[in-house]
Amino acid sequence: MAFSRVLLLLLVVLAAALPSHQGRRWDPIIRWPTDRRHTATTWAVLVAGSNGFGNYRHQADVCHAYQILKRGGIKEENIVVFMYDDIANSSLNPRKGVLINHPSGVDVYAGVPKDYTGEQVTASNFYAVILGDKNSLKGGSGKVVDSKPGDRIFIFYSDHGGPGVLGMPNRPYVYAKDFINVLKKKHASGTYKEMVIYIESCESGSMFEGLMPENLDIYVTTASNADESSWGTYCPGSNPPPPPEYMTCLGDLYSVSWMEDSESHNLKRETVEQQYQQVKERTSNYNSYNSGSHVMEYGNKSIKSDKLYMYLGFDPATVNLPPNRIDSKDNMGVVNQRDADLLFLWERYKKLKEDTKKKAELLKLITDTMLHRKHMDGSIDIIGLFLFGPEKAPSLLKSVRDRGLPLADDWDCLKSMVRLPLDHFLFY
Repeated sequence: MAFSRVLLLLLVVLAAALPSHQGRRWDPIIRWPTDRRHTATTWAVLVAGSNGFGNYRHQADVCHAYQILKRGGIKEENIVVFMYDDIANSSLNPRKGVLINHPSGVDVYAGVPKDYTGEQVTASNFYAVILGDKNSLKGGSGKVVDSKPGDRIFIFYSDHGGPGVLGMPNRPYVYAKDFINVLKKKHASGTYKEMVIYIESCESGSMFEGLMPENLDIYVTTASNADESSWGTYCPGSNPPPPPEYMTCLGDLYSVSWMEDSESHNLKRETVEQQYQQVKERTSNYNSYNSGSHVMEYGNKSIKSDKLYMYLGFDPATVNLPPNRIDSKDNMGVVNQRDADLLFLWERYKKLKEDTKKKAELLKLITDTMLHRKHMDGSIDIIGLFLFGPEKAPSLLKSVRDRGLPLADDWDCLKSMVRLPLDHFLFY
């Protein structure tokens, strides 16, 4: 036995001294599969698809996500950021040049790369970045996901949404069928191993319901199912509230759930599945679905066994944290995404001095917005009556397709329907 050990040691020493082959020296160390996987590159695409100070939370979400990835060791050159960048230095921002995503949070804006801002935040640039297609870009840093077959990709999108669509500050919007086709094309190129996508928006499940194949090596979770709102949090008047000088929500419930979970656990030990379960419970507001939403999952669910660090990186400061633990189940104060803009306007109104012209203008804007919504609801009811008659219209207008079926069969028709009234509808 002793002779065998000595012989094995001599062989290892001799092999290590052999000349390199094609520039690579033989590695005598036996490595586990996790070591080899760790050598692959992780890429990330972070998108805040809105603008305007009332949508503060979307850019704060994305900047917070960037800080988590950066602390996790993912290189800036491998993280692509889309944000309009009109919030941090807005005259309405009580802390100029600073964004926070938690009432007692630190600045998450500092150091965030401005790859695609303003008019460059478009669906076409988003698609080009995912596909690594520099020739199709219009403006911006030129950074794309130049991934290789063994690499992993993380995509996080925070914004308003609607049935089958995600918002963009510049039209056209991101439509479900188009996005799925981009993911199929990326998969066909063979330029990644696995991908994880997190989507924060109302009706975000409709982007994937009945459309997302299971054979693309992509796992998706969404903030809501195909026909419900998602929720803003850390809002004025809620618990916990933002600092008193803030007039808008600081974050979104689903988004802060996955990010605060990531910061409080060891991501080399926590799995994608464990985070999904935590985020699902917290986003439901601990089963209070009247003030929470149903986190959904789509795609290749075998990816759920992967450790999170493969997609989000690993912060050495978390090495002694547990892999997964729920410390509190306190309900979060939340605001329906569709009402967050009205809350912002109302908070602005309250902070203005009495009898000012600006205060009168804001009150008119709030009133006009509410009347416009009521008018649109009434108009849809009238159209329904005209098309289906008084007996069928009420139920048909509120009917939704069965789970597992896509929102639409003819997506060109749906896109035309959405585009036509955009100048008259408020989009949330």
